[in-house]
Amino acid sequence: MDSATVLALARQQGFACFALSLDYGQRHRAELDAARRVAAALGAQRHEVLPLDLSRFGGSALTDPAIAVPTRHADAGIPVTYVPARNTVMLALALSWAEALGAQDLFYGANAVDYSGYPDCRPEYVAAFERLANLATKAGVEGRPMRLHAPLIALSKAQIIQTGTRLGVDYAITVTCYQADAEGRACGRCDACRLRAQGFAAAGLPDVTRYQPGAGR
Repeated sequence: MDSATVLALARQQGFACFALSLDYGQRHRAELDAARRVAAALGAQRHEVLPLDLSRFGGSALTDPAIAVPTRHADAGIPVTYVPARNTVMLALALSWAEALGAQDLFYGANAVDYSGYPDCRPEYVAAFERLANLATKAGVEGRPMRLHAPLIALSKAQIIQTGTRLGVDYAITVTCYQADAEGRACGRCDACRLRAQGFAAAGLPDVTRYQPGAGR
């Protein structure tokens, strides 16, 4: 839902949008089908799904079937759903594509309020990656600065949902669940499901998520 909202915001601001998804071996592969639907619905000029099998490294409940996705929220520490350096890898690939396109603006759905403790969703990370982008690229060195936008960074999940709803995002076609089934239906128990459901409730809007039969909420 965060990425869909960011795409809608970028489009509203007049950007020609090129959307990138990573097939990184995630167990919730239904999100890739959802990303295709979202990109089409929100008018992305092009949508690439790039294969990059991070499951070969393991180290996360999202890529290693031997590690269970937790269904009880942990109040402290970085959860096992953290994929080692995932967002850094993804942003580096997005940066490469942006420079090849001649684009100077990257949009990133990081959120530091209602998030699960991931270190790469903090404002200082966003600022650091933007500095790296301008040190590491021909565009940056030649005076065409790369900008990393994180418009959701200080919003609550409720505020994100309210923003997207105002911009016409259909959250029923998005997938957030860490262990969604092949049809994209949510488990209703993982941390991502919990934060999403709480967001709809706090926003005062109906939860349009499709849940698996018997899903715990």
